[in-house]
Amino acid sequence: MRNKRDSAHIALERRQSRTPLFDALRNYVREGTLSFHVPGHKHGKGLPEFTRFVGKNVMNIDLTIMPDLDSIYKPHGPIKAAQDLAAEAFGADYAHFLSNGTTSGIHCMLMSTLRPGDKFIVPRNAHKSVISAMILTGAEPVYIQPYVDNYLGVAMAITADEVRQALRQQPDAKAILVINTTFYGMAPELERIVEIAEDYEIPVLVDEAHGAHLKFHPSLPLSAMEAKADMAALSTHKLLGSMTQSSLLLTRGDLVDPQYTKTTLNLTQTTSPSYPLLASLDIARKQVFFRGQEMLTHAINLANWARYEINNSIPGLYVYGNDMVGQPGCYEYDPTKLCINVRALGMSGFEMERILRQGFHLQVDLSDLYNVLCVVSIADTKENVRTLVHALSEIARKFTVQDVREQPIELPPLPALAYLPREAFYAETKRVPLEQAKGKIVAEMLMAYPPGIPLICPGEILTEEIIDYVRMLTEADAQIYGTEDPNAEYIKIVR
Repeated sequence: MRNKRDSAHIALERRQSRTPLFDALRNYVREGTLSFHVPGHKHGKGLPEFTRFVGKNVMNIDLTIMPDLDSIYKPHGPIKAAQDLAAEAFGADYAHFLSNGTTSGIHCMLMSTLRPGDKFIVPRNAHKSVISAMILTGAEPVYIQPYVDNYLGVAMAITADEVRQALRQQPDAKAILVINTTFYGMAPELERIVEIAEDYEIPVLVDEAHGAHLKFHPSLPLSAMEAKADMAALSTHKLLGSMTQSSLLLTRGDLVDPQYTKTTLNLTQTTSPSYPLLASLDIARKQVFFRGQEMLTHAINLANWARYEINNSIPGLYVYGNDMVGQPGCYEYDPTKLCINVRALGMSGFEMERILRQGFHLQVDLSDLYNVLCVVSIADTKENVRTLVHALSEIARKFTVQDVREQPIELPPLPALAYLPREAFYAETKRVPLEQAKGKIVAEMLMAYPPGIPLICPGEILTEEIIDYVRMLTEADAQIYGTEDPNAEYIKIVR
């Protein structure tokens, strides 16, 4: 029996050591093919200034569909082989390479499981791509308002009890969307949510933009595929080292039709993908399969060292950790996310981000009213993280620590839904000053980006509380997005 297991493991490692797409691209370059094909730069010769900076190899593999390089639209050669290896590595039945980012994966998840008018359960702190998918599908959201931690001021993950209650009230819902993990690293009770969904025979769709690494380390929360979710969209570029805009769509189980999923994906997926992006997915998969646990152990240790140093050596700053586990909406957490709360220094996260960038040449992942978020990845070193901790210490020394424990934070209440997002988006509209839109049905989103979580969505009624919150964000120098007006001083409303 042991020999069979050993043989199976050896065979698995032999398969996972392959990089079929990357190999096909290198073979093409070695052959020295004379191109009369697009792209027009012809291996960088038509764009010499750019080629000198980025390197000739990158331009040599910036190719497009050819018989020996396969087609993203109907993969059957090296792209299909690379996708099959990714499915095996991530524990899925099928994997699809995405060069349109995770947004295209989220669009596909909703479009392949929902029809116009279908209800689905969705956390209110979903990314803007989920809202745009609602416009594309015509689906009706049944929102769950997650618990908001009144010190950090951030929305947590949804709980299994909240999902069960939502389904009891809306038993005709056709799907559940879950975020694993949230932008700030909180993980839901994903296995329990999947079990609840099984009782209703509906799929669980997982926005795993911040969880591509979860499967590859035992100290990290459970991944979507490990929890037996039906679909997951993963931003491999965020935490596994592939190039920006390269992502994966994973599917498993009987509730998702793989052929229909691919047909749906082809509606929005480009037919001219970036081969450097796709090749980086191939290599990132191989690397995380063989070295993922080792590299993630290093990243987790660095992040935990920084967490300890900040919490114990820098008055006025706080980074959540194990103390958050067990709170509503934090079943587990991703330790590589350093959510650094700056409230007690009497400053905003936006101000801290600006000081770190302008004064220390350090760039955080996001800032909000009360926090900056720093991501420690497989690429970081002790020197990098020590530089961050030192900069935070230098900044904190210049501020007086305040007691803000008795100042709980409240986000605006969930606005009422009057129209479906699709109906509002396509309705006859007019643009009015934001301050005059109270009580009106809006036709566009309003959000701070990052993290790209809408404060109000198309079809919802704008409230005074949301207007006040947007004003507060603007005064704190937050960047407000979503409206056609670049300054978000005006908003479109349904006539």
